[in-house]
Amino acid sequence: MFPKKLFFLFFFLSFWTLDAQESKTISVLDSLFYYRSLAEDQSQDLDYRIKSVKRAIHFANISKRDTSILKTKRLLATLYLNKISRNEMGVDSLYTLNHQNLKLAKKLKDTVALGYISNVLAYCSRKKFYADSAYFYYYNTSKYFESQNMLDQQADAIYYMADIQFEERDYVGCENTAARAIKLYEEMPQTETTLDNLWGLYNLIAISADELKLFDQAIEYHYKALSFSDKMEDNYLYTLYSNSNIALIYKELKQYDKALKIYQDLFENKSLLMEEPNNYALILGDYAHLKHLMGNYPDSEIKSMLHEAYKISDSINSKSGIMSVALNASEYYLDKNELDSAKYFSAIAYNLGKKSSTHDVVLNALKLKSKIDTTDTSYLNEYVKLSDSLVNKERAIRNKFARIELETDQLELKNQQITRERMWLLILSAGLLITLVLLYIIISQRAKNKELKLVQQQQEANEEIYNLMLSQQDKIDEARSIEKKRISEELHDGILGRLFGTRLSLDSLNLSTSEEAIKSREGYIVELKNIEQEIRKVSHELNTEFVSGSGYEDIIATLIETQSDAYGFKSDISIEGDIVWEDVPNKTKIHIYRIIQESLQNIYKHAHATHVEISFKLKNNVICLFITDNGSGFDVNKAKKGIGIKNMNSRVKEIQGDLEITSEKDVGTSILIKIPI
Repeated sequence: MFPKKLFFLFFFLSFWTLDAQESKTISVLDSLFYYRSLAEDQSQDLDYRIKSVKRAIHFANISKRDTSILKTKRLLATLYLNKISRNEMGVDSLYTLNHQNLKLAKKLKDTVALGYISNVLAYCSRKKFYADSAYFYYYNTSKYFESQNMLDQQADAIYYMADIQFEERDYVGCENTAARAIKLYEEMPQTETTLDNLWGLYNLIAISADELKLFDQAIEYHYKALSFSDKMEDNYLYTLYSNSNIALIYKELKQYDKALKIYQDLFENKSLLMEEPNNYALILGDYAHLKHLMGNYPDSEIKSMLHEAYKISDSINSKSGIMSVALNASEYYLDKNELDSAKYFSAIAYNLGKKSSTHDVVLNALKLKSKIDTTDTSYLNEYVKLSDSLVNKERAIRNKFARIELETDQLELKNQQITRERMWLLILSAGLLITLVLLYIIISQRAKNKELKLVQQQQEANEEIYNLMLSQQDKIDEARSIEKKRISEELHDGILGRLFGTRLSLDSLNLSTSEEAIKSREGYIVELKNIEQEIRKVSHELNTEFVSGSGYEDIIATLIETQSDAYGFKSDISIEGDIVWEDVPNKTKIHIYRIIQESLQNIYKHAHATHVEISFKLKNNVICLFITDNGSGFDVNKAKKGIGIKNMNSRVKEIQGDLEITSEKDVGTSILIKIPI
């Protein structure tokens, strides 16, 4: 029985261990919250905040709480975004971090987190110029936020998708995607942010229509964009951008008067316009180009405007401004047959367009180059080649974007189908499991009853075997006793009788009165008496020896002797200590017998030993059985799965004993079995 003192000690230690673990957990969480609060403190230096959040991540990992890990890593991602916005680091670390966050958010099934993480991955992909990956992540972002009814975030993601499609020249796809985003924004309150986004989307549709040569539609959507910028408080740049784009379309349509009116309106507030030098240079260059096309303005004025526009763009290193003005200047000088200047500006536009992969500029520059130098057909060939490749790329990217949406939707449907199937599978599995559990209970109960019967039968068989063994030993002991009694009787009745007669004869010879004869006879008589006493002693010991105490030991000795002879190896047996076998339960004695029998059989089969030693020792009411051989030895760990050792283990456990096996290759094996009595 478990001692009360030990129980209370165990309870105290368990409570202390749990308390220590809880204290450790609290300490880890305290450290996590402390460092995370430092990272969230916007008054701190950004590098210090990043260092703090990395320490917080360390403690979050120790806590093994996925929600804490995800929250802390998302904070690090936010700080990385701040650093990227300052141009103090690239996006690679942020990209890697958010892939980890995405995996963790999927594990937690945190849809909102998945939306924000996918949004950041899209941003990183766009920074790395992976348009298809960016589109994929923005599409996933929109789906995640849609499932949570987060319209703002969903609309923003779709807006970015439309923007990517425009950049990749998928103008039809851009219009359709932008229209989807517009529907969402129109459901929201018209805040400055919403108006800004609506202006941007209508502007995107307008310039897409312009690229598709749908000029009337383009003008219509630019005016729709203006209707939203008119509602904004700080709308100057929005209005400027829309009007300048409308002027460009009118110029393309050769409706020069309408275009001129817009430019004149824009330049009424020239001082305000000049506060945005990049826009001013672009519009000034386009205005000069319009005056050139109209043909009723002096060349000096046009050249002055182009020169000023180029100078401003160059001074602020505006690549877009330089390319736009250079194209306008090249066209102007070509028309004026000033070919060197035309060639100079077309080369500037071409080289910058190539470096920045601004394909429209490259195409226009090549077209101008082919007109400037009509003898060199390489420009025209390059133009055709680039134009064809762009058309093919547009088709490919258009199909790719459509495929991304289709495959993502199919994957979502497939996941939904899998979820439904899993639910049904779970229900069926639960039903099947319950059925199997019931069957198992019934079968195991029957098996247990059967096992109990078998155990009972085994016990009865063991008892019967042991009783037969004892009966056999009793017969042997009885035969020994009879034989000893017979020998005793013969000693007593035969030898002693004869010795007694001899003594009497010597007594009769004692009539001789010679002193020497008398002494001699007396010596013989004394010797005969001694012999008589010795024989009586032996006879008494033989007749009174009690052998019942050695019965079980004889059974074991007989087993060992019989098996050793059969298996062809020598054996020694020794028993130390006063083991009272009558006090040992029959069940224990039977198991000891069977264990020795099993061990000898295993030695014969596997060890190929030539000598076996078996000994019993009694130590502190524990019978220690040692079985040692000089065989080949074996790997104890590998042999644990063997049937022989399993049987031994089973028998030792039955009698609450302990089994220890040590073995060394080519040296032998030792088995120690400790049996409490």
